[in-house]
Order: sequence, then structure tokens, then C-alpha cells
Amino acid sequence: MRQTIIEKIVSLHANKVVFASELTVVNVDFLMASDTTAPLAINAFKNMGGVQIFDASKMALVIDHASPAPNQRIASLHDMMREFANEHNVKLYDVGDGICHQLMIENEHAKPGQLILGADSHTCTYGAIGAFSTGVGSTDLAGAMLTGQTWIKVPETILININGSLQPGVSAKDIVLYVVGIVGIQGATYDAIEYAGSTMVGLSLDSRMTIASMSIEMGAKAGFIHTTGLQLPYAFEHVLPDENATYKCVIDIDASQITSQVAVPHSPDNVKSIDEIEEIEINQAFIGSCTNGRLEDLQAAANILKGKHIHPSVRLIIAPASRKVFLDAVKDGTVEILTNAGATFLPSGCGPCVGTHLGVPGNNEVIVSSTNRNFQGRMGNRESNIYLGSPAFVATAALHGKIKNPQLIYEG
Repeated sequence: MRQTIIEKIVSLHANKVVFASELTVVNVDFLMASDTTAPLAINAFKNMGGVQIFDASKMALVIDHASPAPNQRIASLHDMMREFANEHNVKLYDVGDGICHQLMIENEHAKPGQLILGADSHTCTYGAIGAFSTGVGSTDLAGAMLTGQTWIKVPETILININGSLQPGVSAKDIVLYVVGIVGIQGATYDAIEYAGSTMVGLSLDSRMTIASMSIEMGAKAGFIHTTGLQLPYAFEHVLPDENATYKCVIDIDASQITSQVAVPHSPDNVKSIDEIEEIEINQAFIGSCTNGRLEDLQAAANILKGKHIHPSVRLIIAPASRKVFLDAVKDGTVEILTNAGATFLPSGCGPCVGTHLGVPGNNEVIVSSTNRNFQGRMGNRESNIYLGSPAFVATAALHGKIKNPQLIYEG
């Protein structure tokens, strides 16, 4: 039998050939936990009798979800992480270094063909480079910290072929929202997704990460973008499926038919073409998160806002995905353009996306966001309404004070 990408990677790490639906034990290449999950994992590790991590060079802790600490309780949890990292010689990324998933790829902790566990649901982001990366609970992570292994039921795979050229102003975020709208929020539960086709070949790493990260919004265990066309700063072997591999189903999409997409309240799969949405007035605009806080995303917003100023009734806040992204955006003038346009930059982190701090909206406020989820209360207030879209969509809304089609700007 021919194998899918996930069957190949799991087989390599199980030291035997496996196929979908089989249970097996695998060796892990790297582990990651953020400040939302690391304290629980540390306590579980100790309760299991853990004295030494299986390989300290294969783990990283990241302080990013409530960073800087918004209160004393969380500050104490951060201190626990620092003490544990120091004691076990584990790499720690502290306040402002960046969002965990950006740092994992940026600093080459995640590489093609690897098997990686992260105690965060968007760990599937590393499928952008052909790694099998998946989110696990803190207790499962603690077990892997102790043994270097975990068990897995090999997922079935959904193949999504996307071919053709994108319309001007349409981006990777529009692609993945379009796919989420088709598949549904539970349509790929515990499946793997392979994204293939000519459209994927031409995408940048930034764009690939956007698509891979939102695989979890369909319930997927993992999401892989075929590595054909992928450019990395080091040599690597492409991880591609065998010809005639067995798939659960195949979905074909014509990229030229995708317009600017918006997920309306209160679910990421409640997706509409922007032409179906009225020009709703907004209060806050946010660009950032593990899905859309990279240099390409900031540049897209700057292209919209260069020489202009946001609407006086709108707050535009931006959290770059990492310190490096911010510095690169300073060097190329992107930060200056956006600051002059009225944007406020925050430390790199997840605070506004998850609603811990740094941008919690008021009651009945309308937010446009480049993040990945718009569940009720996601950004910290159940009485607000979140519309998800691309960075260009967010910047366009911030400019006009209401939701408008960013494609019209690109069309002149």
C-alpha cells in the first residue's frame, strides 16, 4: 500500500510501517509548552516521579500567552517556568521573544519530517514545513518529557487540491477560511489534511504557516502543505505522499474563485464572501497571532495604510509574531508606516487573541481580527463580536471605520 505524508512520518518514528487507524508508539523529536500549559506539565512531570527530561536539547518553554504578566498569579507561574528551565537546562523564550509557533520554525526547533508535540492546539502550524506536529494535553506532554515517546492512532487523511491563480488582494488567510467554510469546524476531526496543488507551490513560508495553523479549526490532528516550492535557509528532504496513496476524501478547489473571506460571529466556519456582508462599523482592529503576525502580514497592512490614517473611531493594535519579525519590520519601514497611520504596537505575544490582556474589547464592540478564532468571548469579552479575515481586510476596515472589501483597493 502507498502512504500519505502522516503515515510516512509516523512509520519513521515508530520504526515500522503503519497505516491509518493503527495504534503505535512513536519517538518524538521536540517538545514545546507555553505559559498556559507548561506549569501543568511541570507539575505532572514531577508527580510522575520525573527527575530528568529525556533530552533537554529537545524541549523549549515559551512565555507568550500572558506576556508581560498581567497579574501576580501569572507572574508566579512564569517564575516557575524560569526556575524549571534553569534547573533542567531547557531553552526558555521569555517575555517579548515571540509566539511559540513562530519561534519553533524561526529558530529551527521544528524541521521537515520531524514529529513534534506541543501543549497548544495550534502546534499543527509546523505542517507548513512538512513536520507532523500536533497539540497534546499537559499530562501527555509530561509523559513525553519523561520518556521521549508517546502513543498515537494514525489519522486518516483528507487531500485538498488547490489550483489556479489568486485574485489581487486575496491571500493565504482567505484560502484557509474558504476551506474551513467548506469542511466545517468538526469536518476533519482527528484527520490529517494535506494541502496540495499549484497554488500551494507558489506560497511563501509565511503564507504556508497561516494555512497550516488553522487546520485545527476543522478539528484536524495535523495539517501538511506539500513541500514542493518550499524555501528554507537549510537543506532538507521533501516529505511528499506516494502516488495513489489512500485518502479519506479529496476536495478540489479553484483558487481563482476565492474572494476575500470573512468568518462572522461566532465561529471560524461561519464563513462568507465579503460581498455578502454589510459595511458594519467597527471599534477595534487587531493584526497578530500565530496565524497572521508575520512580516508578510504586517507588510500587507502597510500597503493599505501607507500615507493614510486609520478612522478616528478605530483602535488598531498590532502584535508581531516575534521580536525578529518586529525588527525586520522596523528595518524595512513597515513599523514606521503603520505607526504613522495610527497603529499601536504591542510586545510579541498572544494576549489579544486569547483575551488574557492587551486589547480586551468593550461590551457590544465590533472587532476585525487576523487571528484564528472568533468564538464568543475569545478575545476576553462575551458581549463583543469578532470578524476574522486577512491582514489586508483588517487594515482596510481600520482605514474606513467599517468592513469593506480590500480587493477594491488592489483593483485601484
